[in-house]
Amino acid sequence: MGMVKQTMFSEIAPAARRAFFALAVFAVCLLFVFPVLWLILTSLRPVSGVYYVHRGFEFTLGNFAEVLREERIVHAFVNSGLIATLATVLSLMVTVSSGYMLSRFRGPIASTWFGTIYVFRCVPYISWVLPLYFVTQSWGIYDSYLGLLLPHIAVHICFFSWLMKGFFDSVPRHLEEAAWLDGRGKLRALFEIVLPVARPGIAVAAGLSFLSAWAEVLMVLILVDQQNMKTIPLAFYETFRTAGGYNEVQYGLIAAMGVLYVLPVMAVFFATRRLMVRGLMNSTRGL
Repeated sequence: MGMVKQTMFSEIAPAARRAFFALAVFAVCLLFVFPVLWLILTSLRPVSGVYYVHRGFEFTLGNFAEVLREERIVHAFVNSGLIATLATVLSLMVTVSSGYMLSRFRGPIASTWFGTIYVFRCVPYISWVLPLYFVTQSWGIYDSYLGLLLPHIAVHICFFSWLMKGFFDSVPRHLEEAAWLDGRGKLRALFEIVLPVARPGIAVAAGLSFLSAWAEVLMVLILVDQQNMKTIPLAFYETFRTAGGYNEVQYGLIAAMGVLYVLPVMAVFFATRRLMVRGLMNSTRGL
């Protein structure tokens, strides 16, 4: 009898663990998915139905139309897109070469560069803000695209150079050496052999760089003054701040802005999801 009970318990225990694991995964997914679904639902509700869901399933695209009619919001989306795209492209041009140099070369130049980005990476990010304000003022680039791009690129270089170094370290050197024996130069071997192998790492760096620049708030808040240089995070802030009271906040409009704000992020993720997953798995394996 005891043997039968032990056998039944051994059969039930794995099923109970699987059920508990599935329930935990469902709860975590619901925790992350529910706010997004609520945001989408609110963006599609009319003003009269935002607070009263029980009135029925009445949906409208009027909130999105109102957002697109707001010139300041559209201009903020354009500013965010330009800054995030340019910061990603320009920082990748530097971080890829920087990571390759740190991975493959030894000498005073590489050691000096390594120490420089290490020191700047150790400095708290918030301590950069006030010096950046004075630097952009003295250089005459305050409240301009260049004044926003240069700090973004500097921050990305300090972080993503380390990331790219780890990916280039995982690329076997014998692949380059074989290319050199075939008559390819070092630059040609880099573009034809190393970079295609390191595409997952480049995709991770590009995705994180875009998301960082797209969602940046503090730097834009300090280095921007005029209305025509506002970005989407500041447009959100102004929309809440200019509301006269709690009941006057246009939640449908803000939810529509939130949906439009998330769309580029989702587009970047789905466009590079396979490469990013491979890159993140490789980086985790190398830790």
